[in-house]
Amino acid sequence: MGKVTWKPGTFLYPLPVVMVSCGTMEKSNIITVAWTGILNTNPATVYISVRPSRYSYNLIKEQKEFVINLTNKNLVRATDWCGVKTGAKVDKFKEMRLTKEKANFVKCPMIKESPVSVECKVKEIKEMGSHDVFIADVLAINADEKYIDEKGAFDISKCDLIAYSNGHYYSLGKKLGRFGFSVKKKKKNHSKNQKKSAKK
Repeated sequence: MGKVTWKPGTFLYPLPVVMVSCGTMEKSNIITVAWTGILNTNPATVYISVRPSRYSYNLIKEQKEFVINLTNKNLVRATDWCGVKTGAKVDKFKEMRLTKEKANFVKCPMIKESPVSVECKVKEIKEMGSHDVFIADVLAINADEKYIDEKGAFDISKCDLIAYSNGHYYSLGKKLGRFGFSVKKKKKNHSKNQKKSAKK
């Protein structure tokens, strides 16, 4: 059997689903976004795509700051709820019992319950059609201490992160490998030489 061809559409899945906090500590909002990603390493640059009709759009456009908060299984209900409700009518932090946490470099609050919060400063806005793309520099990454191991490394496998795919939320599965594992040289010969040396 072959592939079935469909008309052009947004079918590049899975995607990270994040809660973007914006505004100020006093007047804040959360918008759920799946159109987000990395654009560049140095300088660290990310993007989010937002419809101009969304309440958060003008908050981000005027302030030119936002925080990307990663989501996990504990936050799946809040993630969905913040994506279907408008901040023009409800206080999403209050309704979802989320905690505002002061950021280091932006006025927007971080979401304390998120395992990772990324502070961003908008440097360019591109009009694409249905959405505008906010291109931003990463100013800081804030990680929850409980996910950092004894060596100071962040263990993302413990976060229970979720992803978005074709209208549904999914938990991420087990780790299948690490970057470069397909070309990594095996240490069989080294192990054999150690055994030979031990016998002598």
